[in-house]
Amino acid sequence: MQNKIRQELEQLSDEKYRIFSSGLLPKTDHVLGVRLPQLRRLALRLTKEDWRGFLRTAEEDSFEEIMLQGMVIGYADCEPEERFRLIQTFVPKIDNWSVCDSFCSGLKFVKKYREQTWIFLQPYLTSKKEFEVRFAVVMLLFYFIDESRLSDVFRILDAVQNDGYYVKMAVAWAVSICFVRFPKETMTYLSDNHLDDVTYNKALQKITESLQVNKETKSRIRAMKRKV
Repeated sequence: MQNKIRQELEQLSDEKYRIFSSGLLPKTDHVLGVRLPQLRRLALRLTKEDWRGFLRTAEEDSFEEIMLQGMVIGYADCEPEERFRLIQTFVPKIDNWSVCDSFCSGLKFVKKYREQTWIFLQPYLTSKKEFEVRFAVVMLLFYFIDESRLSDVFRILDAVQNDGYYVKMAVAWAVSICFVRFPKETMTYLSDNHLDDVTYNKALQKITESLQVNKETKSRIRAMKRKV
């Protein structure tokens, strides 16, 4: 099966898109240049076949082959216990922001299993590995920024210790989403937090880039920037 999948991916590849994608993914080797909608269609087809066999034998020789595994895990019809095991196996394979964020966005099952997922994510938030922490933070911003979890999310973001660039960017992104949904509470958090200067300033920048924040508020946010 794996040779067939690789051949399909190569047939779907586009050189111009490969060059474009590679520019967005520094330090990521072996990008074939397959567009995400095509990968999703292939992943959906695989879930109607022997998707467990695919995951057991899947190769990791290209960016797209890893991305495809993550999509299959998200789309597959299985019990939550099995999916959590599959996620646990997949997370160490994440080595760039694109695989991370696409994988997280595809885990729609979380909406039905929020408490189990919340517990599952906790160890990743204190990991020493950059993309394990990013995985957990992105999961928080996709599925847990709501009234019931907001204070917990602030507490967690404030406690993240990993110095990885992609962790800082994820935390900043999460804070900006909090602001868009809960501006009053997030403004209170921004006035008293333990975010490092880079993460804090990036969060402010992302807030000002949001189309859902008015000009007056954006001016106030810009004035809150820390001098580095």
